[in-house]
Amino acid sequence: MGNVVFIESMPEGSYDFLGMMKCEIKDNPLLNYSGLPPFSQVKPEHVKSAVETAIERCKKQIIELSEKYKNEPTWDNVISPIEENEDRLSKVWSVVSHLNSVNNTKELRKAHDECLPVLSQFYSWFGQYKPYFEVLKKIQASDAFGRLSIPQQKAIKNAIRDFKLTGVDLNEAEQKEFAQISAKLSELTSKFSNNVLDATHGYTLHVTDKDKLKGLPESALKLASAEASERKLDGYVFTLEMPSYLPFMTHCENRDLRKELYVAYNTRSSEIGPNAGKWDNAKVMEEILSLRYKEAKLLGFESYAHLSLATKMADTPETVINFLEDLAKKSHAQGEKEISTLREYAKKNGVDDLQPWDIAFYSEKLRQAQYSYSEEELRPYFPENKVIEGMFECAHRLYGVTLKKRLGVDVWDENVKCFDVYEDKYGSKIGTIFMDLYARPGKNGGAWMDECLTRRYRDDGTLQLPVAYLVCNFTRPVNGNISELTHDEVVTIFHEFGHSLNQLLTKIDIADVSGINGVPWDAVELPSQFNENFAWQEEVLNFLSSHVKTGKPLPKDKLDAVLAAKNFESAMAMLRQIEFALFDFRIHLEYDPNKGGRIFEILNEVKKQVAVVPNFKDSRFPNNFTHIFSGGYAAGYYSYKWAEVLAADAFSLFEEKGIFNREVGKTFEELILACGGASDPLKNFEEFRGRKPSVDALLKQSGIEQ
Repeated sequence: MGNVVFIESMPEGSYDFLGMMKCEIKDNPLLNYSGLPPFSQVKPEHVKSAVETAIERCKKQIIELSEKYKNEPTWDNVISPIEENEDRLSKVWSVVSHLNSVNNTKELRKAHDECLPVLSQFYSWFGQYKPYFEVLKKIQASDAFGRLSIPQQKAIKNAIRDFKLTGVDLNEAEQKEFAQISAKLSELTSKFSNNVLDATHGYTLHVTDKDKLKGLPESALKLASAEASERKLDGYVFTLEMPSYLPFMTHCENRDLRKELYVAYNTRSSEIGPNAGKWDNAKVMEEILSLRYKEAKLLGFESYAHLSLATKMADTPETVINFLEDLAKKSHAQGEKEISTLREYAKKNGVDDLQPWDIAFYSEKLRQAQYSYSEEELRPYFPENKVIEGMFECAHRLYGVTLKKRLGVDVWDENVKCFDVYEDKYGSKIGTIFMDLYARPGKNGGAWMDECLTRRYRDDGTLQLPVAYLVCNFTRPVNGNISELTHDEVVTIFHEFGHSLNQLLTKIDIADVSGINGVPWDAVELPSQFNENFAWQEEVLNFLSSHVKTGKPLPKDKLDAVLAAKNFESAMAMLRQIEFALFDFRIHLEYDPNKGGRIFEILNEVKKQVAVVPNFKDSRFPNNFTHIFSGGYAAGYYSYKWAEVLAADAFSLFEEKGIFNREVGKTFEELILACGGASDPLKNFEEFRGRKPSVDALLKQSGIEQ
């Protein structure tokens, strides 16, 4: 979004020129698909022309309709047709950005990054285009506004708010500066993400002596052996991708090697470590913080943290800080107790100076000692196909939907699976989900959900069904075997599936507030964290687990142990997340252009305030904190904990009424999952729960005693 006065528009006559190139456009798979995207047909050379064409069509229509109907604008004559073209642009960019995240190549990255300033320019122009802003205000002030549906009204209100947040009220010089800032931020956040990806894939640990790898489970050794073979090396190769890194840190008895890998991981994208200075994000972070501060000031906000809260449930920075500090205070005593127990255990096993690279290793040993099981030994009980089947069964019991595998679909990798979602009541299809579950080169780390298509009515009157991407980075199958998950990974896929249900079960057909769109950021994690709870229920684990060889579910003693260990070191985990959230919020709240970001100064202050685990003084964690520097969580990482309170409190009603109580499930679907961003999530939550949310449910669920 931006202003027509100063933003570079397309060259005069470019639309006609593009029209002359109908053949090229016709052959561009990004512009001419219907239904699901033709992923395999998309090439880097298609990207820029598709984006520019979609933008030009959108821009041309916005200008024409804003002028044509400026005196008598309605939803049908202005907003609806513009939504149609916005959706076409969204469909183009959704595919491009998704492929860039899951199949990153040098050519695709170049094409993707070349489009960022073009997109930024367009959205800056659109957000500052006063004729359309005036059209929206006129519709809101009209008698017809009250006759619009609630989602339509909310979409208009949100759009007017967003116009103000993208500088529509600024003068021409300020608008130009705002647009320049937006474009530069788009470039820098992409650079940050690319640096982290390159740094993650730019390091390997090559070990030829198997004796140095004592303690590692067979699954980790097989993966490391396969990694070595791919590189035409003997022995074993370990990477900084989670399926390789985490088992190594958790099980490898060689302390020196654990330290080596830990240091490599925690110094990624920085001026130190094995790839010192090669993909350093230090200057990128500083520039991002500086530009976010300037953006906020231009818009009249005290800080970027204040700007961030303009679209969230939390009303003031003090509310966020107090919330996090209160949680930290309530968790700290137990956290101290947990780390003290771990230190004592390590001491008994010959380590007097517990270091950060020892935490995962001795935590796992201690858990095994206390609960008589390890995550690795559970893998055979959680084959991927059975987990997915069980996860779908939960959705079936709760919301009355059935997911069926769809074959013959065009996908971006041979291991991607596709499922259609059907309503049991009417038998009608309501959406589709793609699942990309395995780590591989060229794929961003972590796990996420994103939208491919949004539920909305097209201009021809047909309903476009929602489509979601669910992406994880689990261990890929080796030697034709099925992928086996740890229980932690089971929780992860349940989390992302919760996000997906928010997208797929929506009943809203106005794009801007459909599915995950328009949902305040500190409510976005409610469905995902709520859904995690089902991975911890005995009834679910009984039908979710099935040994790969025997087909038998998780034995009763192991199941009891898993449930008993649910809150193992939960206060330490709670404090770690609070540390991230406080750090994120404070660097955006306290930024001072005269002092710079003070990134590591603030991080150390936060650590002293809340952390209980030993500190790695050379950690460069901020340099690879993609959530806040290249994701959508800037001054918003607190959302995880904020939404977790809501999720725990919501689930407590299921615990009272029965975890698969159909009536409660239906109400949760209607008030939380189906309504998208069309209504106030806090009011909906209060209607669902019958009261305001309480932090007590989260503390109880986490086993944190008060």
